[in-house]
Amino acid sequence: MRLSAAALIACTALSVPVLAHDEHAHGGLSQVGKVAFANSCSPAVQDEFATGVAMLHSFWWSAGEQAFRSVLAKDPGCAIASWGIAALMMNNALAGVGATPDSAAKAQAAIEQGRSIGAKTQRERDYIEAVAVYYQDFTARPERIRQINRAAAFQALAAKYPDDDEAQIFSALYIAGTQSQADQTYAAYGKAVAILTPQLAKHPDHPGIAHYLIHSFDAPPIAAQGLPAAIAYAKIAPDAPHAQHMPSHIFTRVGAWPDSAAANQRAFAAALTGREYSEAQHASDYMVYADLQMARDAAALAAMQAAFAVTVPAPVPPATAYARAAMPARVLVERGDWAGAAKLPAPDSRLQPYGANALPLFARAIGAARSGDVNAAALDTEQLRIVQKALAEAGSTYWATEVGIQVTTAEAWTAFARGDTAAALAMMRDAANREDKQEKHIVTPGRILPARELLADMLLEAGQPAAALVEYEQSQIRDPHRFRGYYGAARAADAAGEADKAAQYKRSLLELAKDADTGRAELAWAKGRG
Repeated sequence: MRLSAAALIACTALSVPVLAHDEHAHGGLSQVGKVAFANSCSPAVQDEFATGVAMLHSFWWSAGEQAFRSVLAKDPGCAIASWGIAALMMNNALAGVGATPDSAAKAQAAIEQGRSIGAKTQRERDYIEAVAVYYQDFTARPERIRQINRAAAFQALAAKYPDDDEAQIFSALYIAGTQSQADQTYAAYGKAVAILTPQLAKHPDHPGIAHYLIHSFDAPPIAAQGLPAAIAYAKIAPDAPHAQHMPSHIFTRVGAWPDSAAANQRAFAAALTGREYSEAQHASDYMVYADLQMARDAAALAAMQAAFAVTVPAPVPPATAYARAAMPARVLVERGDWAGAAKLPAPDSRLQPYGANALPLFARAIGAARSGDVNAAALDTEQLRIVQKALAEAGSTYWATEVGIQVTTAEAWTAFARGDTAAALAMMRDAANREDKQEKHIVTPGRILPARELLADMLLEAGQPAAALVEYEQSQIRDPHRFRGYYGAARAADAAGEADKAAQYKRSLLELAKDADTGRAELAWAKGRG
């Protein structure tokens, strides 16, 4: 069935009240949440400084920098504002990319400015030095080491000032930022939750607490626990584009597709208003994914077209590059348009962050193989191997692993098209098992297609419906309430003679797509007209 966040929240343990908004004015945008960050700056800049901190908590990069620079212009002695600028320059602490060389240079200049001004309190000086740890020997250290050093610095800050709630909250963020997608104990997330939960009771209208709780529950086994924070965050900071988008991380994990699509529609509009254009692209990818699960294909296409109409100033942020590569592939493969996927334009040959240039190659290879063009599939698979090698040589281990799984999947479907069923199934099972061992990255609502779902597809086509049903049901554990998953399970159950299960999955499919805006053959089949 199609679930809503309101229905799912009843099964969660964490409680979040309806939240209030602060009324700071900043460029006509006022509702960004409420923070209380003690500082020695002049009374005249207190509201604007608090707004800057709230924007930092919601990853509103451009507006937050503007707020802190405005504070410094009005109060040149407000050294702590330099910390805010440097913190913003680190980018999304949970995305694994971090500061660019240009933003690192801006941050280091801000840190030096703060040191030169001389903060009036030791606490403020300690904040500046804590963020400076991240930038120390910047070019000589990989991002992973910077993350670990940053987390340690802010843990030390929080320990030194145990009554400083902002120090506790930022320490939770940077601890969560050390979470590895390969660690399925979610140890770093658990530490962050332990810090944030008591803070939530004290500060129910704080944007960072809800934001970081969402991130700290953004994994399949624990996602439902993040629903209260997801519902709350958008109400805390309705003007912040990222605050409108972030709830969809949890909605996606639990399959609450109407809520995800609506959240990202709001995020897209807020991003255009707030000129945070990269956020608009990122939200659009999540929106396209959600609409496709509900067979709202026209809505998905419209969302993609609206996203491509947005001009993102250079340099293009990593999340934008990923979204722009992912959306066209999703629109085709989610609807089983294998011939269309095989004809996707070839990607830019230059290595892109998050392996974005692998996405169209993967869709092309699978599309060609499933259309019977094994030669084209082999050529695209070879290009995928080149991307994988480049990622590995660049030290991007996670993405090299992800693209490696795509390579194996493409090889499997090419072997299947050639008639080597046993080898194809072995490779496809290997790809599914490897994919299960690491989580999806936060840049994406989901892989272009889940490997285990593709294994189930292959088993069904190989005439093994009972085995296929097992894999479809296993795939739904990590990627719940997917259209293709329900349809495949219904077909597999039907072919395996499990009439009750087939009927159950048909009902789930039809409920999922009850607001479909496009006729799909799968729905006609589920209604008995296929």
